[in-house]
Order: sequence, then structure tokens, then C-alpha cells
Amino acid sequence: MPKDKNRYQCSACGAEHRKWAGRCAECDAWNTIEELATVPLATTNPRFGGLIAPQRIQSLTEVSLEREPNTRTGMGELDRVLGGGIVRGSVVLLGGDPGIGKSTLLLQALASASQLKNLYISGEESAQQIGLRAHRLGLDDSPLRILTETCVEAILATVDKERPQLMVIDSIQTLFTQHLQSAPGSVAQVRESAAVLVRYAKQSGTAVFLVGHVTKEGALAGPRVLEHMVDTVLYFEGDPGGRYRILRAVKNRFGAVNELGVFAMTEQGLKGISNPSAIFLSRHESPVPGSTIMVTREGTRPLIVEVQALVDESPLGNPRRVALGLDQGRMAMLLAVMHRHGGVAMFNQDVFVNIVGGVKITETAADLPVMLAALSSFRSKPLPEDLVVFGEVGLAGEIRPVLNGQERLNEAAKHGFKKAIIPKANTPKKQQPDMEILAAQRLSEVIDWLV
Repeated sequence: MPKDKNRYQCSACGAEHRKWAGRCAECDAWNTIEELATVPLATTNPRFGGLIAPQRIQSLTEVSLEREPNTRTGMGELDRVLGGGIVRGSVVLLGGDPGIGKSTLLLQALASASQLKNLYISGEESAQQIGLRAHRLGLDDSPLRILTETCVEAILATVDKERPQLMVIDSIQTLFTQHLQSAPGSVAQVRESAAVLVRYAKQSGTAVFLVGHVTKEGALAGPRVLEHMVDTVLYFEGDPGGRYRILRAVKNRFGAVNELGVFAMTEQGLKGISNPSAIFLSRHESPVPGSTIMVTREGTRPLIVEVQALVDESPLGNPRRVALGLDQGRMAMLLAVMHRHGGVAMFNQDVFVNIVGGVKITETAADLPVMLAALSSFRSKPLPEDLVVFGEVGLAGEIRPVLNGQERLNEAAKHGFKKAIIPKANTPKKQQPDMEILAAQRLSEVIDWLV
């Protein structure tokens, strides 16, 4: 049989080339030519021919709506982020900085889900290294099975015999397929290897966890299509030198997006924290200027966090605006709104805003807390310790409602807060017991209340 030749295609215009080049001759785009597999991967070995078996067309009324129950891993925070547990045939992509604890988390998950037949496939560590980590975590007696392999064809040959119910690939960037000549970790290798594993998971019902590397910007390395192919994308965040880790779902076909799981790194591994508000909420001995408590919402969970601001006279001609855990552009917009509609000018002041605990807030409910924290620091006037604030602020100075206002108030009352500043449209229908509520419609009303 004649030897199959590799083909190359431009990802920008689709033009095919006989060999790789840095620039496409058709559209003049640079670094867009990628290697393609001439023969479909699943058809080269008859053993896996069933992976691409033709499917018959079904009407919507014929589709079964019964969903198999999720299998819980025994780690409550991981199950919360996954949407209740592991779904049969799902593919989960887990990314995070080096040393953040991705391998530790999945190793503990395999040990906790002992009711499932598992397989841990590592292309980065030897079996001895994995065994030493398991011994350090106290998982010696767990029914963990380990395979050190990087060739996709060899992995499929093994799992076709073993038929595991839960499989971990650590990591997808170390795998390669024999049908491509590029090095492991390249765009083509990552895409083709992931495509074969996703196809196998859907046909066999095996739940697959893929560990992915991240770039220096914090995004998942490899082609963007990798995130589209999988069912769930999780990011493991936190300072590698710190104690706490945050597991965030940015895509989930079986649960809520932006769901949050909080873990603490200990000598025995990662431990789930069921009440993260108590960690992110640091009570001061006495009221201090520049500190505001807000209730944010991550997925299905209300979370109490502290917003801190420091406003100081700037010696520079262009004052600095620094935001950690917030959008810096939105903070600059809020300062302009406070000047225009509140009469508070900070154009000659350096403004620093930080969300305590390393939490990243993307929702607009943080607008009012950020403005009050900056105003408190600017006037050196502390806010009451038992005050909680949330609300969106518009460019016209109006305070707009946010979602799930009642749940936010309930979470604040649970932690002992007695006062709340909220949008008028979020006023509860029933009077909140033991809580004084200021329902404001304009920013000027809040500033007058503080004065």
C-alpha cells in the first residue's frame, strides 16, 4: 500500500499545502498552517471502528429524556462545581497554573470515588512519583490504577480491554498520535488527541478528566477548539504559595456556569470548605476606612466578600487606577460617575481597589460597594461593621437592581449583618427581621445617608 502523505491546511483561509510554511501563499497569514491527518484516526485500527459507527436519524419524540443520576465523588466542593457529580460519558477539562494542585485534586477524586473502576494515565510523572504523592496524601489503601503512557493508540488499546468508568489524562499536552509528525503539545497533536478521547468517552460511557496546561496569560494552552469539544471547563485558581484554592466552572453542560468551589491545601491534600464566606470575610477589631462588605453570587452560591479601597493624593500627573479582582476599566467609570452625580472628585488621587481573598468578581453588583469603599477611604470615614452593600450603578447615577436580592439578604442575615444598602427594586416583599434596609434609587441618596 502506498504510504499516506501528510497534508497541511491554513486555518485562516482553508487552503491546502504540500508542506509546512510560515506564511500562507493564498492569504498571506503567518503561522496559520497546521498539519492534518490524511486518514481518520479511528478507522486505522479495526478494533476502534465502532467509535465512528453510523447513527440513525431519530425524531425528538423518540429521544429518551431519562437522565442517569450523577455519581458523587465524595468531595462536596468538586461535586458542586461539576453540577452534582460525575456524568457518565462526560469529558471535563481542568486547567490551572503549575503547582496549583490539579494532579492532587484528581488523585483524591479517584480515591474518593472508589465505587467507580478508575484509571490514572500520566504522561508527566512516573508511577513511582504518583505512588509517593498518594502515600503523602494517605491514599495507600485506595484502589488506584496507574498507567504511564503518552501514545493515544496505546492508551486506547489498554482502555478497550480494561473498560474503566472514570479515567484521568495528565496531561493532554503530553499525548501524541502516530498519524501526525508534529511534536507533542503542538496545536495539531492536542486537537487530534482530544478528539479521539472525546469520541471514545461518548461511545463507551467512560467519564474522562483532561488536565490542561495554561499560558502565561492564564488561558488554556492549545487550540481554542479544545474548550468547545469538552463538556465542562474548570479553572483552578489561587496563589500556589497560599493556602486556599478556588475551582471555577467557566463552561458546564450539566450544571451552573461560574459555580465556585473552595478548597484549603493541607498536608493531607485538598480539603473542601463548605462555608467560604467565613474565610473571605475578615472582621476588623475596630471599623477602618476603605472597607465595605458585599454579597456576590457565584453560580448558585451567595458569597460574602470584603472590598477594600485605598485613596491617596497622587504625586504624579496621571494618577494611578489599580484594581485587583475587578475590571479596571469599570472602576474608572465608577469614579467618573461619583464625580458627576455625587460631587466627589478624585481626579488627583491614586485609587487602589482589592477584593480580599483573591476572589475575582465579574458581576455588576460590586459597583456600589466599590464606590462606597473608595468614598470611605477618601474621607477617612469608616462604615459600620454590620453594614452590607450590593447594587449596580448606571452612568446616570441610578442604582439598578441585581439578581437574587432576597438570597443575598438572607446570606447577610445568616452572618449577623444588621444594616443593608440595596437597590430600591430589590426591596424584599416581606420585612427582613432584625435588619435595617436602606433602599436607594439614586447615588446621591446613598452619599447623603453616609454624610
